[in-house]
Parts: sequence; structure tokens; C-alpha cells
Amino acid sequence: MCGGKHLEHAITCTDHYASGEQFSVVRCDACGFMFTQGAPVEAEIGRYYETPDYISHTDTRKGLMNRVYHQVRKYMLGRKCALVRRVSGMDEGTLLDIGTGTGYFSHAMKACGWQVSAVEKSAQARAFAKEHFGLEVDAEDALSGYVAGSFDVITLWHVMEHLEHLNETWDRLSVLLKAEGVLVVAVPNVGSYDAEKYKEWWAAYDVPRHLWHFTPSTMQQFGAKHGFKLVEQHPMPFDAFYVSMLTEKYKGSCLPFFRGMWTGLRAWLSSLAETERSSSMIYVFIKK
Repeated sequence: MCGGKHLEHAITCTDHYASGEQFSVVRCDACGFMFTQGAPVEAEIGRYYETPDYISHTDTRKGLMNRVYHQVRKYMLGRKCALVRRVSGMDEGTLLDIGTGTGYFSHAMKACGWQVSAVEKSAQARAFAKEHFGLEVDAEDALSGYVAGSFDVITLWHVMEHLEHLNETWDRLSVLLKAEGVLVVAVPNVGSYDAEKYKEWWAAYDVPRHLWHFTPSTMQQFGAKHGFKLVEQHPMPFDAFYVSMLTEKYKGSCLPFFRGMWTGLRAWLSSLAETERSSSMIYVFIKK
């Protein structure tokens, strides 16, 4: 992010989800930015997503935690749509959703009258979005083909941490966004209450699928690097409940649902007193 070359080891995390492999997360001494060291290259990382329980792509409702996830998502879709309308100052407009997954948010925005373009890497997820919502979702290489200045709003909901070509993508976002457009990004927060409690067990490290690990400070710095100004940030309090439940499951705890709910409640209360302690954050940017 800053060009610094002095890195320190921050934490070693295990891929509890797919491979059981360990990966080191390192921190830049100069700016504090954290990233997964030695992550698989783009051509090889696909196998780390290949399990039937990858929620954002398979839409599974198997198990209590996944059912909770879907109920919360239904509520949050309404909140996200309202946020987009408010920060853009528009009831209808053009929107690009990058990493749309199975298409729930894109479908919700389209139902609100917005002209929606959507990009998704997973062919399986694109097929789901077409079958269930009638959405024509583009593959990720379509990003280079959109016309400059096409979009009033661009959204990345828990996608930025997965992007290998992060700097190049943000440069492209600046080109695609209208002069008065708005960029909305949601990512996990490694400075959160639950991240500090669980340390290397914290499920939202999600190595090696999560390549980059942000705090509110480093997110602001990264936006500034690419000509964006951070104008709003909002907590995502429900994320702490799901992440904590998943973490307790990874740890092999007894009653992971209830233990996770208890930690999630404490994390939520912590974020009420200090917003920047939320498990995940939504950041709203405008072009400088």
C-alpha cells in the first residue's frame, strides 16, 4: 500500500475451511497494512473455494448457522439498498456490483428500479443468479470492457479482501465511476473486538481466500492512494455473531452456536461504544 519494504510477522492462521494449510499474515512497519504472505497465485487459488458449504456461492441452508446467516442477509439487503439510495442521493441510477455472488443484492437493487450490472468470478454463482433471478451476470474480465464514467454507484460487499489485482482494480473503479459517483466497500476489520479475542482462530482471517486484512485506518489510506476520499463508515454488527459462531465451530467448542452468540453480543456492545471495533465495516468513498 505504501511501498514500504519492512514487514513483520503478525500472526499465523490455519485454513480451517478447505485445506488445513497454514499461512502467515504480515504487517507493514510503515503503514500497518496487513496481508496474507505466500497465498496461492490466481490460477491455483480456485481449489481453496471448492467445498459445498461456501455460503456466498452455494446458497446452502444446511445447519443452524447457515439458516441464521440467510435470515440476517434478508434483513441486511434492505439496509444496503437504503444506504445506496441515501449516499448517492438517488432513488434510481446505474450500479455496478463487483463480486455479486449468487445475485441477491443485485436483484434487490434491480427491484428498486436501478440499472444494475454485476460481475462474478464463479461460474456456479453466475448460473445460480440467472436461474433464480434472471440476472445476466458478467465474468470478471468484463470489468475492462465497461464504458468509462458509466456508474453512479459501485459496490463491493466482502469482495475486496479476495482481489488479487487490488491496485489495478481500484484504478479501474475510478475510471468507471462518474465524477459525482459513490464507491461502497465492506470488508472484515482486523481491529475488531472479536478479531482481538480469537486471534489466529478468527474465522474472518479466512486464509488464503482473504489476501488483504484492513482496519479503518488502512482502508482510509488505501482509498486516498487511489484518489478517493472516505466520507462515511458504518459498523456491520451482525457479522460478529456469524464470525464468532464459525470460529467456535473451528475451535471444536461445545455448543458453538451459543458460545458464538455470546461473543457476538459482547462484540456488538463494544461496537456501540466504539464503532471502529465492529467485526466488519462499510466504507463510503467519493472521488477527490
